[in-house]
Amino acid sequence: MIHVRMDNDLKDRATEALAAMGLSTADAVRLLFHRIATDQAFPLELKVPNAETRAAMEEADEFFKNGGTPGFDNADEMFAELDKESKALREAGKQKS
Repeated sequence: MIHVRMDNDLKDRATEALAAMGLSTADAVRLLFHRIATDQAFPLELKVPNAETRAAMEEADEFFKNGGTPGFDNADEMFAELDKESKALREAGKQKS
């Protein structure tokens, strides 16, 4: 067990940032210590994802919650699907103009 003394404002701000990353303070301490022990160095900093990244993460979560599974037998199929989606987005953009 670890006890840490710190300013309440610092704790509150850090707790809020960690929550935005989906982590508790205990999770953060465990991650920090694991990384330090493994790498024998202080880890790179984690950042709160920006709005675009959060939206993409939420979209992916919804996809998997609704039973979606990525299903491609090979890279060619995946790229063909990406090309198809890209074309559809371009066409939708042209229709708005």
